[in-house]
Amino acid sequence: MFQSILGGPRYARATLSGFVIALVAATSLATPAEARRHHHHGGHRVHANLHAHHHLRHARPAAVAGSATAAIAVDGATGHVLWGMNEHAPRHPASVTKVMTLYLLFEQLEKGKLSLDDAIPISAHAAAQAPSKLGLRPGSSIRVEDAIKVVVTKSANDIAVAIAEAVGGTESDFAEMMTRKAHALGMSRTLYRNASGLPNSEQITTAFDLAILGRDIQARFPRYYRYFSLHEVSWHGQRIHNHNHLMDRVEGMDGIKTGYTAASGFNLLSSVKRDGHYLISVVMGGKSARSRDAYMERVIEAHIDDAGGRGAVQVASRDADEEAEARAEPAPEPRRVAEPKPEPKPEPRPEPRVTERAAPEPPRLQLAAVLPDPRPRPAYVAAAPQPPRPEERPTARPAVDGSTRKAQDGAGAATPGGMRWLTGAPARPTKLETRIEIKPTPKAQETEGVSEKGKDKIASAKPAVSGWILQIGATDDADKAEALLKSAREKRAALLGGARGYTEAVHKGRETLYRARFAGLEESRAEAACKALKSSGFSCFAMRN
Repeated sequence: MFQSILGGPRYARATLSGFVIALVAATSLATPAEARRHHHHGGHRVHANLHAHHHLRHARPAAVAGSATAAIAVDGATGHVLWGMNEHAPRHPASVTKVMTLYLLFEQLEKGKLSLDDAIPISAHAAAQAPSKLGLRPGSSIRVEDAIKVVVTKSANDIAVAIAEAVGGTESDFAEMMTRKAHALGMSRTLYRNASGLPNSEQITTAFDLAILGRDIQARFPRYYRYFSLHEVSWHGQRIHNHNHLMDRVEGMDGIKTGYTAASGFNLLSSVKRDGHYLISVVMGGKSARSRDAYMERVIEAHIDDAGGRGAVQVASRDADEEAEARAEPAPEPRRVAEPKPEPKPEPRPEPRVTERAAPEPPRLQLAAVLPDPRPRPAYVAAAPQPPRPEERPTARPAVDGSTRKAQDGAGAATPGGMRWLTGAPARPTKLETRIEIKPTPKAQETEGVSEKGKDKIASAKPAVSGWILQIGATDDADKAEALLKSAREKRAALLGGARGYTEAVHKGRETLYRARFAGLEESRAEAACKALKSSGFSCFAMRN
């Protein structure tokens, strides 16, 4: 059973005397009281360069004690650790490994060495991987974009290995690239042996290290991170559902990855952006998917209000990453995007191995036309957020500098930023918004009804136009939805000039919600408009029509 993470005395800062001692102490924690005594975060940031003295690439990992839960909650805007338990204890990452696999693929996309339409070949080695898998035959291929989608949703091991071979030549070489990248990012206790996360006794990481990865992949690749928000995709008529079911239950969760093996237990790396707060959380070693999810929900609700303010903080600057890579082992790997300084020419590595498009093309992966009916997420203007229940939250938490602070208040109730999302029962007023410089991460399209009530000023049915759709809110009243559209157009007329505003009704049981949307935008313009709207206090996400 998971250990309690709520209530109790606050944690004192302690000092780590060495990596081995830290591992022994972390793996020995078995009770909440012991976890509190060993809590040590203080001024540590997630991007602390702990790898300076410990290069796991040359060391056999310590024994993994998977019986105790390992977890962490990190302020996504600043990198401060808000809470942790066994967060430095070694654990097997399982399929959360694939986040790093996609990280290296995203680097190739940003550099232009690969495109989303390139075809990745499926080797015999890739096709032979154990499930979960897509089941493509050796000699076939898959588009890069489709590969990303099935790795995120189905957690396809065969496709993860195909990506590794396309980027690194062989899976083993790619695993070395993954480890070097991990150390460059500050993930000092991480060692990769494969690209999929399938069982390997030497493949280890920590909750702390995964929090680093969860922050950095969003900051570095906002264009591609949005794939982690997919709820469902369709492949050859087969519906593939995302394994991260909390995206349907936790308001503001936009990804990112689950994982499970018998040795690892049930793992989850999550990202939540709510009411101007941004929280990265990790839970490792769950006894079941249900208990892991319940534990993650408690972590999020206990710490979301202390995470992130409204300041736009760059999660990881490229200069800092380059310095970290320079300190890491000098084995060659693809360089970071936008290198401002000359670097020594590395030894040649295999170029990404892709095949030219041939007839027939690899089948395209399409978002499913009809998806599961989501939980209602209406917006409303609230004077103040509902206070948390005392038994669920500590009254005060120390900031990482040792001081105490109050969570920053949300936008005023009379502003568009005061439109707050609701989900479940009891309703908890929140607003899906963040100031982090990350592009909107669209959720998959949802099954929707259309309002039968005609409106004079704004269309009440979906316009028959192509392009992209922006959704800026959902409310229980059509007039409120129209007012939200009008306000958005007034504030961002230049970007929304050619877009058609409309409301769309969603019927769920006895409730009817009205979504405020703009249609008819090109992708680049939709992203720019959504970013501008969020900076003006609106909630926004974009989706293809």
